[in-house]
Amino acid sequence: MVSLAEKLVLMVSLPLYTTVILLEILASHWKVKRYYSVKETLMNIYMMILNMGVDVLFRGIYLIALFYGYQHRLFDGPSSPLVYWGFLFILEDLAFYIEHRMDHSSRLFWAVHVTHHSSPEYNLSTGFRSSVLQPLYRFIYFLPIVFLGFKPMDILLMFSVTQIYGILVHTQFVKKMPAWFESVFVSPSHHRVHHASNIVYLDKNMGMCLIIWDKLFGTFQKELEEEPVKFGITTMPDSPNHPVRAVTHEFENIWRDVSNANEWKQKLGYVFLPPGWSHDGRTKTSRELQQMMAVNNAKKKRYFEEEFSELSR
Repeated sequence: MVSLAEKLVLMVSLPLYTTVILLEILASHWKVKRYYSVKETLMNIYMMILNMGVDVLFRGIYLIALFYGYQHRLFDGPSSPLVYWGFLFILEDLAFYIEHRMDHSSRLFWAVHVTHHSSPEYNLSTGFRSSVLQPLYRFIYFLPIVFLGFKPMDILLMFSVTQIYGILVHTQFVKKMPAWFESVFVSPSHHRVHHASNIVYLDKNMGMCLIIWDKLFGTFQKELEEEPVKFGITTMPDSPNHPVRAVTHEFENIWRDVSNANEWKQKLGYVFLPPGWSHDGRTKTSRELQQMMAVNNAKKKRYFEEEFSELSR
């Protein structure tokens, strides 16, 4: 079941995507930037097709859940169309932020989401490198919006519209937007940080359209001139472009760690705690890595200050 409005969004967005991607490919070759490769671009398209297939197969089930929630809504949505759609935009973007943060905070959900981050390239087609299994649970984050009186089909329409913006920020050609813009909205610079494997950038900038959620909840990080972005994930899989293992490799890693763990507490930790968690400390979470980096940087700063003080005497 796809609404007429969603079909119109699709009709508008497809030629838009095709045009801007072709222009970016031409520009990257003209400037010898090598932002695109055939192998990675085909993998991005493959992931998109898988995601769409799962969404189509599961759409009837999650629509039943959303319509059931709407029938038991606590309130009616705002009567003013402007207020209705304005609030829906804000609530849907917040719901995406919460979902996205959970995807980075629990290894089980990271195993689903990691496919979106596994490319060492970053370009507009990377936006289509979808988390294949995400349609199985994304609707859960929309349920609170339904209970507030917003119609299920309107929520899905808003998600489709904001996805257009979310895809268009996957570019290296736009360096910085005006300061006023970057104070409110997600920019290409913000999203490059999100796709980086540098320690300082890990698990930052989770917003789709609005960067204000990251600034409010402590996940914001600006792109630093002294820290060029390295795209991809910290540990690349053995076969990153294998048609099956590209989707399942982190689930395989979870199974290995769970099988090797001795206690149930450890087993559950390897499934539900943040990526990188280990019971013996052999691997680190992003927060632990960033804390270690902060300590090392503080030591270096103190050492140079002491050396400078000695030289100044």
